[in-house]
Amino acid sequence: MDTRSELQATVEAMVQPGKGLLAADESGPTIAKRFKTIGIESTEENRRAYRNLLLSTPGLGEYVSGVILYQETLGQKADDGTPFAELAARNGIVPGIKVDLGKVALAHAPGDEITEGLDGLARRFVDYKQQGARFAKWRAVYNIAANLPSRLAIEANADSLARYAAISQEAGIVPIVEPEVLMDGDHTIERSAEVTEAVLHEVFHALHRHRVVLEHILLKPSMVLAGSESARPSSTAEIAAHTLRVLKRTVPAAVPGIVFLSGGQTPEEATANLDAMNRLGPLPWNLSFSYGRALQEPPLQAWKGAAAQVKEAQQALLKRARLNSAAALGKYDAAQENQD
Repeated sequence: MDTRSELQATVEAMVQPGKGLLAADESGPTIAKRFKTIGIESTEENRRAYRNLLLSTPGLGEYVSGVILYQETLGQKADDGTPFAELAARNGIVPGIKVDLGKVALAHAPGDEITEGLDGLARRFVDYKQQGARFAKWRAVYNIAANLPSRLAIEANADSLARYAAISQEAGIVPIVEPEVLMDGDHTIERSAEVTEAVLHEVFHALHRHRVVLEHILLKPSMVLAGSESARPSSTAEIAAHTLRVLKRTVPAAVPGIVFLSGGQTPEEATANLDAMNRLGPLPWNLSFSYGRALQEPPLQAWKGAAAQVKEAQQALLKRARLNSAAALGKYDAAQENQD
């Protein structure tokens, strides 16, 4: 299969109506923080056992079309010795890999950050592909303040995202482009919309400049909402309206799918907001989810590191996946939260 056909087949497998992505690509420090909330140590075996719980959940492939893995997880195996990428594929879930190496301060831009990891990326893709990865993810972050993000940060991060996407496509791996406008701060939803529009406009300008084929990418943006410390929290209707207005202004219809990050929202909020957007359709792109904590928080709390709780934890994951699947179709009802 040639590279273009390979990319097309992967995109089609990932962008299915009513299906989204499970983000299970937490870095070492992040997974340690999650485990701390349930009182267990972040050892390699505990991390493997937890990812095994997630990926071996019966029926998950009915609602989840892809899983983003961390580099360590891609190399690990399930309880029966099956490599995790193979286990995911067997369950109808496309395996992917987070490839950026995290964020650092951007030189000469106080308060702004830039993502690292472009050096040696083409060589790493060869290994990731051999291990079964069919798509990749790179996250850029933008802090909001009165003077942030700077023009420099918007341009530098867009260029890195585009370079990553070009290298990814050349390797036959579908890139997920993730520009996350952080919700930390007391900014209004209007300020969030202004920054998100500037960021996305620059990202697509850079993707075009680097000759990235838009039909073979997915966009993973943050929803447009007021800062977590804002005096006026955003309603579901406001979030849906502002987010769609920004996306329609900046994201070409050629992009097959937009999969939102949950970014600090509760599982219920992330589901309700996605549903509200899909009820405002029809839309030019498939609008779905790529949630980490908003999918994982319930199973993590149910599991608490106990082998005896695995089945209950898997049921909690399946329920959240099912509710988000309904939201991706604009058919979610809050009353479903109280049903098993």
